[in-house]
Order: sequence, then structure tokens, then C-alpha cells
Amino acid sequence: MRYPQGGGLTVERQAFRERVRMEAVAVFTDGRGSTEIAKELRVSVRSVQRWRRSWREAGQDAVRSRGPVSRPKLNDRLFAVLEKELAKGPVAHGWPDQRWTLARIKTLICRRFHKSMTLSGDLPDAAAPWLEPSGLARRAVERDEAAVAGWVKEVWPHLELPRRRSGPGSSSRRRPDSR
Repeated sequence: MRYPQGGGLTVERQAFRERVRMEAVAVFTDGRGSTEIAKELRVSVRSVQRWRRSWREAGQDAVRSRGPVSRPKLNDRLFAVLEKELAKGPVAHGWPDQRWTLARIKTLICRRFHKSMTLSGDLPDAAAPWLEPSGLARRAVERDEAAVAGWVKEVWPHLELPRRRSGPGSSSRRRPDSR
């Protein structure tokens, strides 16, 4: 699986993955099979085979991670420009209130730099400095936990569609109940 910028992993998780790769390299010299190593390290057999091939061809350094697959979409110069634009506030960019959201920051980046970013992958890293200090990443102060719990318990079950009962039927589209 390919992850967005930075590998999508924390520094600790990246270090853990690197340790797993190096443990695999240490076991390669014992001559054990890929399936056994994969089971022991809890990784896929395919990964072990790929690491073993790299290790044979170029040694231990070839197995090390090369970092994220793609470079960040905003370099340091563009990110500095983005910070200045964000400091102006949402109203200066045409929004009716002073709330920065991921969607608004994404729109600003698209307008200003002509670069598309995903809300789930690329943007949280770039937007984190603006969302967390301002409190946008926290829950609203006005939120009434008891009211939310009551709504989920009382109202939500009535909004869900009932599940179809199992019973005789057919997979035919033309004559659905013929059997």
C-alpha cells in the first residue's frame, strides 16, 4: 500500500518498520525460508522475498527504507506563502466566518497554487499547525454529550433502514420471487 506524504506513519512506526526489515536481514544468513521468516516477523511472504532479493543484490543497505514514495506537494517556499495566506484569515479569502477547516484550506491551496490535495492524506500534515492551535481540531465547547448520547440511543435506530429479512427468493432480476 502506498501512503501519502511522509509515509503516513509516525516516526516511531517508521523506526519499527525499519527494525523489522533489519531483523529479516539478520535471519537471511541462517538460510531459513521466506514463509517462516514472514510468520515470525508478522509480514507478508512477498515482502520477505523482495527484501531477500534486494539483500542478495546489494547488501543490507539495499533493504533499508528509501523514505516516502512522493515528495511533498508544497515545498518550503510555497508553504511559507500558504502560512501568510492563512494568517490573513478565512474572511479575506471570501468565507463568511473565521473558521479554518480542512476543506477550506484545500480550496485555498487549489486556488493559490493550482495543486490538488486530498483531505485524508496530504492535507492534515500541512494544515495541522493551523487547525490545532486555533482549537479547530477539538470538539465544540457547546457540545452537550448527554444530548448526543440520547440522540444516538433514541433517534438514530429509527433513522436506519430495517434490514431485509432472510427468506426464500431468487437471484433472477426478471423474476425475483420465482423458484
